[in-house]
Amino acid sequence: MNITLIQIGKTDASFLREGVELYLKRINHYTKFDIVTLPDIKNARKLSRAQQKSEEGRLILTQVTDSDFLTLLDESGQETGSVEFAAWMQKRMNSGIRRLCFVIGDPYGFSPEVYARANQLLSLSRMTFSHQLIRLIFLEQLYRSFTILHNEPYHHQ
Repeated sequence: MNITLIQIGKTDASFLREGVELYLKRINHYTKFDIVTLPDIKNARKLSRAQQKSEEGRLILTQVTDSDFLTLLDESGQETGSVEFAAWMQKRMNSGIRRLCFVIGDPYGFSPEVYARANQLLSLSRMTFSHQLIRLIFLEQLYRSFTILHNEPYHHQ
């Protein structure tokens, strides 16, 4: 199975970029994983939130095929612990899905079209994090899920 993280805009802070690169290498030890960074919407300040979400949604949907399993990282999604997320990942891997896509949107969520296309909504916390920081948090949890599935000593319970 291939896993893709789709995100809007570059990661600005160097400490976040370094962390993302670290976990990108670690995750690729277990599976083919890549990150697709879509450009920020031009002239976003001149657009309403709905217009911004619509344009971002259009860009996101160009990256997803009909056969992809699309999971939105969204505050209204299902909350899980690390062990449950690992089991969720194992279930996706066992199901024969060829490509699992995770999407981190902007602070205002996703367009109705993206929500309609999604197979799953997943929340990483009830707390609010910047969409830049959530990239690193998500990658750490994805890496953690693989170490749990491989019975490696990274995760402690």
